[in-house]
Amino acid sequence: MKSFRRLVYPYLVWAGILIVLPMLIIVFYAFSTQGNSMIPVKMTFDNFARFFSDSIFLEVLLRSIKLAVITTIICILIGYPAAYFIAQMSPDNQSIAVLLVTLPQLINMLVRTYAWRGILLESPFSPEVKVYIGMVYNFLPFMILQIYTSLSKMDPSLITAANDLGCNDRKAFLKVTLPLSVPGIISGITLVFLPAVSSFFIPKLLGGGSYVLVGNLIENYFVTTGDWNFGSAISLIMAVIILLSMYLTRKFDYDKEAI
Repeated sequence: MKSFRRLVYPYLVWAGILIVLPMLIIVFYAFSTQGNSMIPVKMTFDNFARFFSDSIFLEVLLRSIKLAVITTIICILIGYPAAYFIAQMSPDNQSIAVLLVTLPQLINMLVRTYAWRGILLESPFSPEVKVYIGMVYNFLPFMILQIYTSLSKMDPSLITAANDLGCNDRKAFLKVTLPLSVPGIISGITLVFLPAVSSFFIPKLLGGGSYVLVGNLIENYFVTTGDWNFGSAISLIMAVIILLSMYLTRKFDYDKEAI
């Protein structure tokens, strides 16, 4: 067993270089600022105070969370019926349907977003609606696949037993199918909400620069302005929000399993 354990070491080194080290650099920049000729680096909380004291930054943060929440809700409303419909197909047709859902994912997300930019270029939709369309299109397959996975693992005899006990189709769905598919919904929420709240190129391409989110702020301060300290502070704030969201969704999933 110890010999197999050694195989983990290269992956730990790789994760440390690509994940831990960049996060430590971001934390360092977030809690520091450029000093002067005497003190090159100054440790401070000013970057966070600047973010939370400016109503514009808070408005952008709330807009990003609102966008991610609405995108996730739309994906659930569309994705659940689609996943349920696929799960009711024959095994051969299920494979074809899943392939059709995953096929667009083989194309780079940036390329797909550029395609939607051309489609929506002359449309009368507002920049906000265009961003929602791009978000739902790009993240909907994640929701469908997660819910479908939960539904496909469900034992059909449970529905038969529910019908034998007097449940009609609607009650059987509400009492059996929906509760058993909750883990898939939770996983889908995680895979949709987290990238949606931090997305930057979809709002940039489809919003025409008029629909700014937190991801666009981070990109701007790192690439355009060159203020890595403030950009790192915003990144760290987003990291905390994402970790908190993951904790809440997983806790909800655990509570459901306990019931």
